[in-house]
Amino acid sequence: MRFLLLESDIFIAYVKKEDWLKKVATEIIDAIEKGQLSPVQASTEILHELYYVFSDYAPLQTIMANEAKIATIKNLNYIASEYTTYLTALSIMDTYGITSIFDAIYAATALSANVPDHAIISTDKKYDVIRGLKRLDPQKLKI
Repeated sequence: MRFLLLESDIFIAYVKKEDWLKKVATEIIDAIEKGQLSPVQASTEILHELYYVFSDYAPLQTIMANEAKIATIKNLNYIASEYTTYLTALSIMDTYGITSIFDAIYAATALSANVPDHAIISTDKKYDVIRGLKRLDPQKLKI
């Protein structure tokens, strides 16, 4: 059993009508819902980030529908951030030059005891430099 954390690029591609990662993201979400990829988790900060990503060009009703779609993915467990997550995220930003607080929060979450394998599914190569974190490219993931 391998504990995995899904990063935002998967969710963004999943809810968009068109995205270069849409097919892979949909396959991953389908595998999670069917129990073929388990246990998979996500940070509750996903919902926070998705609001900011889409708020400039999508109506609030669309954002709410997309977030409800994500929040109800079967077999996906959510990890709520604690104050230690935010402090660790700031340290990660300082140590590794990460500029996105959301990316740093996902890294901190993946490095926490909640994700014992410290593995994150993401296309973002910035995670590769963070000591102790294992990035799995979703395009190469065997389901």
